[in-house]
Amino acid sequence: MSVPTTPSSPAAPKLVKLTPGKRVLFLTKDPELLRRQIFEGLDLRMEDLKPADLLDDINTDAMTPAWVCFDHLPREIAKNAYAGLIVNKARQIPEMALVNGNFEVIVSGARKGVGSSRETAAQCEVYSGIKIAIASSFAPIHARNNINLGSLMADHSVLVRLQRGESIPLEEFTREFDPITKLVVEHGGLFPFSKALAAGKVTLPKPATAPRAMNMTEKVLALHLVDASVKHVKPGDPVVVKVDAGYSHEFTTAQVHQFLIDEYGADYKLANPSRFAVFEDHLIYADEVTRMRPFMGKIETLRKLQREFQSQKGVLGFQAKDGVSPGICHQIAREHMIGPGDFVQATDSHTCMGGCNNSLAWGVGATEYAALAYAGFTIVEVPESIRFELKGKLRPNVTAKDVMLYILLHYAKKELTLNRVMEFGGPGLASLSMDERGTLTNMATECAARTGICEADEATIEWIAARRPGSDLAALRAACVAPDKGAHYDGGVHEIDLATIEPMVADPGNPDRGIPSDPTNGALVREIGAVKIDIAYGGSCTAGKEDDLDMYASVMKDALAAGRRVAPGVRFYIQFGSSDVERYARGRGYLDVFQKTGVTVIPPGCGACIGCGPGVSDTEDQVSVSAINRNYKGRSGPGKLWLASPLTVAASAVEGRIAAYEPGMFGKA
Repeated sequence: MSVPTTPSSPAAPKLVKLTPGKRVLFLTKDPELLRRQIFEGLDLRMEDLKPADLLDDINTDAMTPAWVCFDHLPREIAKNAYAGLIVNKARQIPEMALVNGNFEVIVSGARKGVGSSRETAAQCEVYSGIKIAIASSFAPIHARNNINLGSLMADHSVLVRLQRGESIPLEEFTREFDPITKLVVEHGGLFPFSKALAAGKVTLPKPATAPRAMNMTEKVLALHLVDASVKHVKPGDPVVVKVDAGYSHEFTTAQVHQFLIDEYGADYKLANPSRFAVFEDHLIYADEVTRMRPFMGKIETLRKLQREFQSQKGVLGFQAKDGVSPGICHQIAREHMIGPGDFVQATDSHTCMGGCNNSLAWGVGATEYAALAYAGFTIVEVPESIRFELKGKLRPNVTAKDVMLYILLHYAKKELTLNRVMEFGGPGLASLSMDERGTLTNMATECAARTGICEADEATIEWIAARRPGSDLAALRAACVAPDKGAHYDGGVHEIDLATIEPMVADPGNPDRGIPSDPTNGALVREIGAVKIDIAYGGSCTAGKEDDLDMYASVMKDALAAGRRVAPGVRFYIQFGSSDVERYARGRGYLDVFQKTGVTVIPPGCGACIGCGPGVSDTEDQVSVSAINRNYKGRSGPGKLWLASPLTVAASAVEGRIAAYEPGMFGKA
């Protein structure tokens, strides 16, 4: 008998009220208050607190760190709910504390669930008995995962009413949702809704949007509507759309497979398996991290289940060979799978990287992915968009990573990008290579955006065609989408002069803590002082591309010419994003430069970015400067991690402290 992996999901009650005897857990900024709730049974009331007293930006790594995700059964995952919420080296919510705490409601501040798309973050609450999540705002993928699992969401004013004994109509929890999402909530989650839909018990509403100018997001979705009679959409419209491609990796495939077995039986079939893929990339080097070695048995189980899924269901397989991954799923997908105008879904928050190919791509949880892979279509509420009109050209020591740290600081931190698609265009976009555009869209998820999408040009077509022999250039051009004149952007249109951007870093804890460099000496000393480093890391889907390798190599060539190398006491790692990138670097002689300057080169794949490969910190007092995409506490080891561009990372490795790159900064030999 299979172990149930989805909770019993009765239809949501028409009136929502607190269950007598059940408790409310407040994730407070004051660790003592949190401790007393967990260990002493202290019960708090929302009317005695302010939202400012609650933790903001609780990320999915804190809710379920990587090692927790090695258990693919949600009831096992729930045992270690919030294992990554650490204060003074101690877990704030010990093993089984959420399961045994008799909690029904969990409460936090703003932007709950930022970070990874991992559905395990929502599962750890639902399978601990949590029925309602309260926050000022939710990151979009996490919110969708809550909906799919049948967890209700509301703001703090609703909790005040519930704690006063009020029964609140379900409509108040779904008021902001589109009609289809309301139906999902009413049925208790995505799978119960899907079964009702298949049984003919649900009638889907049909969009009735009049002809209008559309932005790129709206155009892609309109072109993918299952109901081809509908030609125009607008934000808020609930639509059923065909999915062109999708993928999962060994962190998530086992859950997808198990969920589909539970729902449809072991002999289930996927709608279009040749358009879906699995990747062995995220955990391939976990055995090189000491604290991950105890979990290798569980990791091997995940690999085994993924291989089983791939062989039985006929999806594309990008498995490791001789212990080496072919590369990171997002990099390979943009190289070989995703085309202009495509609509793509995958089980990872950095799926948005595919938007550099003029596609609409974003991450979803395991439940949603299982449903769409089975059916070939999915349900979407047309999201709002925000446009960034780029002009000018970056200075030689400034990169797209600096642009994204700038946007995180000035736009995302103000929630202007929250749950919106970030559309990039304007004459300045043409000055950025396809790899640099990949950095723009990759980090849309750090902005808590739905995704990012770039306008296409001839460079887009040439880049894709060069990696896919036999490409039909005319068909690629015809598939490209561009915004209509007069298209509407709920987030506004924001002009950014690339020439004004300086090299930036983000200090440890959150990607939106950006700091510009000191242009007078490139050492950042004006803002942050002399920050000595122990580790420099260049790699990940954000910074393991061909252009990124060009940047690392250019800095290290300068160092070599000046008789310099990686500073004593510093470890500098460079990891390729894919085997194609590795071949590119070898062909240009970069590996020789790296060897001579003391760089450690790592085969293609994911790793340090999620704490599962060389380049992670080992102790809390270590300091890293890294080109990865997010720097949440504990994500890449226990130390302090600064985010920076590939140029800054390489320059810092040579200097031994965080330093922005300037040509000639190392002097002459």
